[in-house]
Amino acid sequence: MGLGQLASRALLRSARLAASNPHHQFRRAIVTTPELHNSAESAAAEAHPEPDLPKRNPVAGARVHFPNPDDAIEVFVDGYPVKVPKGMTVLQACLMAGVDIPRFCYHDRLSIAGNCRMCLVEVEKSPKPVASCAMPALPGMKIKTATPLAKKAREGVMEFLLMNHPLDCPICDQGGECDLQDQSMAFGSDRGRFTETKRSVVDKNLGPLVKTVMTRCIQCTRCVRFASEIAGVQDLGVLGRGSGEEIGTYVERLMTSELSGNVIDICPVGALTSKPFAFKARNWELKGTESIDVTDAVGSNIRIDSRGPEVMRIVPRLNEDINEEWISDKTRFFYDGLKRQRLNDPMIRGADGRFKAVSWHDALAVVAEVIHKVKPEEIVGVAGKLSDAESMIALKDFLNRMGSENIWYEGNGPNPNADLRSGYIMNTSISGLEKADVFLLVGTQPRVEAAMVNARIRKTVIATNAKVGYVGPSADFNYDHEHLGTGPETLTELAEGRHPFYSALSNAKNPAIIVGAGIFGRKDKDAIFSVVDNIAKKINAVRPDWNGLNMLLLNAGQAAALDLGLVAESEKSIESAKFVYVMGADDENLDRVPDDAFVVYQGHHGDRSVYRANVILPASAFTEKEGTYANTEGCAQTTVPAVPTVGDSRDDWKIIRALSEVARVSLPYDNLSAIRSRIGTVAPNLLRVDEREPAAFSTSALRPEVKEKPDAAPFTTVVDNFYMTDSITRASKIMAQCSALLKK
Repeated sequence: MGLGQLASRALLRSARLAASNPHHQFRRAIVTTPELHNSAESAAAEAHPEPDLPKRNPVAGARVHFPNPDDAIEVFVDGYPVKVPKGMTVLQACLMAGVDIPRFCYHDRLSIAGNCRMCLVEVEKSPKPVASCAMPALPGMKIKTATPLAKKAREGVMEFLLMNHPLDCPICDQGGECDLQDQSMAFGSDRGRFTETKRSVVDKNLGPLVKTVMTRCIQCTRCVRFASEIAGVQDLGVLGRGSGEEIGTYVERLMTSELSGNVIDICPVGALTSKPFAFKARNWELKGTESIDVTDAVGSNIRIDSRGPEVMRIVPRLNEDINEEWISDKTRFFYDGLKRQRLNDPMIRGADGRFKAVSWHDALAVVAEVIHKVKPEEIVGVAGKLSDAESMIALKDFLNRMGSENIWYEGNGPNPNADLRSGYIMNTSISGLEKADVFLLVGTQPRVEAAMVNARIRKTVIATNAKVGYVGPSADFNYDHEHLGTGPETLTELAEGRHPFYSALSNAKNPAIIVGAGIFGRKDKDAIFSVVDNIAKKINAVRPDWNGLNMLLLNAGQAAALDLGLVAESEKSIESAKFVYVMGADDENLDRVPDDAFVVYQGHHGDRSVYRANVILPASAFTEKEGTYANTEGCAQTTVPAVPTVGDSRDDWKIIRALSEVARVSLPYDNLSAIRSRIGTVAPNLLRVDEREPAAFSTSALRPEVKEKPDAAPFTTVVDNFYMTDSITRASKIMAQCSALLKK
């Protein structure tokens, strides 16, 4: 039965009821009256406009950019004049005038659908209410958002939306943050007039992350548009028509995108919710803490929702320059790994090979005693992927005082070029990628290495038809690209102008070259960088107004480690080491460590490196401490404690500071402000939080000339499993489920 038939039946029933009971008073009517179009109040307002209207602020502090000031047009929203760029919709003009229009299907970052009709407003000289999300604003347009006609139209739309909606609010995880709840409070009735049987829809299986209750769906199609436009997968679609319309997959399949969890945020009702979070907590019970993500080098802005000592969920925060309002599935769902396989107490391995819990004093005393017995050149320190800047500078200062210069960051390879920041950051910036018209990806697969950078590249490709050339192993991209080759010989052809794709690069106005951090691990990395520099010079990719030569880093602490100079004095020093200090480095190959070496493991999870340790020092995770991280574009950001520490663990830099005192080489800082002052003497850019400081010099102009040629060995895949890349994600049960589905 369609909506038109239902409406006709409701009108007939109302007419019969009125005939049988003339004294019956209806609470609401669903027919419009001519009086609503020309009410006395609106006529009086037009005849006597207010001379001095109070200043209004845009909704949520929105700002508008005028590409061309001459294209600005003036419209009147409830009598208030506002200037907007040509091409803006009526809804956007109302937002700029400080009027929040109710809507369900409209979303700022998705295409316009105009199918919920909740955003109806009255426009002068229009015979009926118009959908403000789909109507472009015109010069001199007079928009009325609070007239009786607009209110009555929204009430009618709300009644039809609630007609088939189940009364699930007490058991719905969307309760408390549901757009339908909020709008029904403003435009809904206290009782329904629909007496027929409500329809029901079979739930869909979209995988281990997204829970579906499709009977609650209002067919706004936000999830369909997100999947096809942002995520780049054609997994969701609209089936049926009329009252039989429903959202689902055309064939029985799971949602395969690395961004699938974002449909939870954009769904205005409880049709799509978080499966791991189902029935765990209500949103008003949670404490929100603004922090950043450390599972990759993007530094996505997140909000950590916790209850007591437990992280309950992670949701995105708006940051236009980094992640917009999306986050990857790994960022959103890895949080359950924070409570599994945690190290609670300091432990020492006994003569029988078993670990025994001891006090902090005893553990530090053993480490201090051993470190004084070895030669300075036999001391090695390795910082892990999740290390913050404070802990890395403390480790470097401590081992330097012990006479060792062999401190490095895992994943940076032997002798990385850390002299110039332009050689290891994304010089274009993440948001600046939208200005590029041709991309050259060298040895990197952004979809698994940095999902939000990949989303930005896809956004640019869709918006401007930018070309993408890729050099590396076969990979799965969600936008059109040309696979140019698999190894450095393709780069040589491009540098010499012999490759067909060279013409696209040379004709580009703003070419962007993105080199993957996996190149750091190759022996011929200097030769590869030299070839890439030659390509950049020939296509004029580095100019005063544009720097298109970029590195895409892999790990959260990688940029800060290079800023602080964590570079090994000798790449083979670990093979002759007698004392190895491992700070959360679980992917470092410790098989090269001699059997008689003393290994100290400082970290928060019992991961791979623990099995080789002689002493374990439990540390805090990023959700339990305040730390500084720099993302791949060089923007410094800080984490904030959201939950208390686990067991007897301590912050990384505090452990090293206490160890230095026991070892009688005390470090000269006792608090965060003092250690950050020390960071300022080495890398002052790390103190400018939430600010991106561009590199002062270009690498291509100052890099020494390399005469040897790159090896013929092809580039390899750096990230084998998107869902398991560090100690926290490997401990996550949710990530294990996703990984199992990925391998099928």
